[in-house]
Amino acid sequence: MLKRRKTLALLALLGAPTAFLLVFFMGPLVIMAIYSWLTPGLYGGVEWELFHLNYGRILGWANTRYDQFDPVYLTIFLRSLRLAALTVLSALVICYPAAFWISRMRPARRNLALFAITLPFFVSLIVRLFAWVLILRPTGFLNQALMGLGLIETPLEIIYTDAAVIIGMTYIFIPFMFLPLYASVEKLDPALIEASGDLGATRLQTFLRVILPATAPGIAAGAVITFIPALGNFIVPSVLGGAKVLMIGNLIEQQFLSARNWPFGAALAMLLMAGVLILLMAQLRLARAAQGEPRR
Repeated sequence: MLKRRKTLALLALLGAPTAFLLVFFMGPLVIMAIYSWLTPGLYGGVEWELFHLNYGRILGWANTRYDQFDPVYLTIFLRSLRLAALTVLSALVICYPAAFWISRMRPARRNLALFAITLPFFVSLIVRLFAWVLILRPTGFLNQALMGLGLIETPLEIIYTDAAVIIGMTYIFIPFMFLPLYASVEKLDPALIEASGDLGATRLQTFLRVILPATAPGIAAGAVITFIPALGNFIVPSVLGGAKVLMIGNLIEQQFLSARNWPFGAALAMLLMAGVLILLMAQLRLARAAQGEPRR
C-alpha cells in the first residue's frame, strides 16, 4: 500500500512536466520530422505526398529537373562545424585560466567576478551584437585605436568575416564555457598539486597528469553546451557575418521564412539535430571511457 502511494505521488509530481515536454518539445520535433519527408507546396507550406528528395538535395541522390544535389549545403554544414569548433576552442583558451584566477580570489571578489561573468545576460543580445559592429567595423573603435597607436596604416577588414563571427559567438557563449569549468576547478584539491611538486614533477607534468584529468569533466561539459548552440546559431552570422558568412542556422531560417520551402528546411534541421546527437553520444562514450565505466 505504501509503495502504491509513493508511485501515485511520483506520477502526480512528474505527470504535468512530462505532459508539457511531450506536447511542446516532442510535438514540434515530430512535426518537423514528418514535414521533412513531404512535398514542398508551390506557394509555401506542404503537400501531403511522400518526397525523399529533401534529403537527396543534401546527401547526394537527388537528380531531377527541379531537385538536384548541390554540394554547397555540405560546405555550409562543414563551415558551421568549423566555426563552432573554433568558438569552443577560443572560449576554452579564455575561460580556463580565468577559472583558476577567479577560484583563488577572496569570497567577496569571487562573487563579484562571477556576477560580472553572467552580467551580459541582462542585456539584449541584439544590442550586444550591434555594439560589436561598432567596435569591428572599418571606422570602429578597434581600427581607430590601432591606427592611433601606429600599429596599422589602413583599417583591418574584420567585420563580415569568419573572424567576426567567431569573436561574436565566443563573447556570447563565454558563460556557457566558464561555469562548468569553474565548477571543476573549484573542486580541485590544492594538496594534489603540492604533492605532485613534492614528488619531483615539473609544472607541465603536474598540469598534464593532475590538473587536466581533474578538470576534464568541466572541459567536456563546457565544450558540449557551447558547441551545440554555436553550431545552430543564426543571429551572430546575420549581424557580424552579413551575406559573406552563411551557417546552417541561417540556411534553415531562409528556407522557412524567405524561400518558404518548409520540407527542405525541416530536412536541414533534422540532419543538424542528427549531427548534434552523434556528437553527444561520442562525448558520453568518451566520458565513460575516461571514468573506466563498462560500455553498454
